[in-house]
Amino acid sequence: MKRLVPAVLLVMLSACNERKPENLNNAKETKIMEKQDKQQIERLLNEYKNSLNTSDASIAQSLYTKDGVFMPTGAPSAIGSENILKSYEFIFSQIQLNIEFYIDEIVVNGDYAFARTTSKGSTLIHASGATVPEENRELFVLHKEGGTWRIARYMFNKMK
Repeated sequence: MKRLVPAVLLVMLSACNERKPENLNNAKETKIMEKQDKQQIERLLNEYKNSLNTSDASIAQSLYTKDGVFMPTGAPSAIGSENILKSYEFIFSQIQLNIEFYIDEIVVNGDYAFARTTSKGSTLIHASGATVPEENRELFVLHKEGGTWRIARYMFNKMK
């Protein structure tokens, strides 16, 4: 029995040591995947910013999941692709944005992520021709569908 205990402990320790490199490889792979996901999300946010600055409702809509939700300040939520498109078309008929996005945080957890951003620039109001300062903070909930990150939920509010 005295010989059996050390032998069992030795087997258990060697089994633990064998798993460590595998865990290290998984951790490295996870970090690489997370970095790639964050880069893809940054590109998505940049494409979204460009759709706002060019008033392209179709591109803005294409960046959402099919069941996405757009929650603009002072307006009803737009749920689903068709309503998201209509909402952006209406917004772009009223204003022209000229903004820059600043990414404050991106957190990835599997096929979901969130991004917290701020934006700053100006807005041309078509009805009056006036240009006013624009400054918002935004929250994006993202979902990875078929290997592609899309906006699942998006809301913003004025900072000033």
